[in-house]
Amino acid sequence: MSDAYPVVYLARHGETAWTISGQHTGVTDLRLTAQGETEAVRLGERLEGSAFAAVFTSPLQRAVRTCELAGFGSAAEVDPDLVEWNYGAYEGRTSADIRAERPDWQLFRDGCPGGESPDQIGARADRVVRRMRAIERDVLLFSSGHFLRVLGARWLGLEPGAGRYFLLGTASLSAMGYEHDRSQPVIRLWDEMPHQRRISQAQVREHREKA
Repeated sequence: MSDAYPVVYLARHGETAWTISGQHTGVTDLRLTAQGETEAVRLGERLEGSAFAAVFTSPLQRAVRTCELAGFGSAAEVDPDLVEWNYGAYEGRTSADIRAERPDWQLFRDGCPGGESPDQIGARADRVVRRMRAIERDVLLFSSGHFLRVLGARWLGLEPGAGRYFLLGTASLSAMGYEHDRSQPVIRLWDEMPHQRRISQAQVREHREKA
């Protein structure tokens, strides 16, 4: 799927009950919904015929199952560094709920009490970046939204908090690579998903904001 330089493909897991409700899902090991499983299968259709030197997945079942349904389960290696942001005391809570008691809170700036700071999740992302850059061919990663957003930022050399600019939908496909040479990391693709699903997810976000 790449040309002159290797590409790191990023797959976010499919829908879970908490992605619908907007609850922060870090270490809580939720399964995919039926819709999430359908999304994972369609992601596999998008990747059909692609060859990867390595496939890595978060240990959380929502990522593992997405990987399996996309057709890469037998090739995947579990990487603990790909686990989602640890939200600590904010696990299972919505942003609206948190801001009701802490109006100026921002995940990508403040982190979570009892969980990870932006610098801590950035350090995990840096370890993944170093490992991926040592592989000379295309790689595929399955993980969760907030971690992948920080990973995208760190790939470009931006601060971990810059992940706030990189929105990702469920079962979306993104890709990181290079332009001209390896000293120029770039984003080649971000948050690709079928158009109808993009509209549906936008409607879900709008509903949560009005609630």
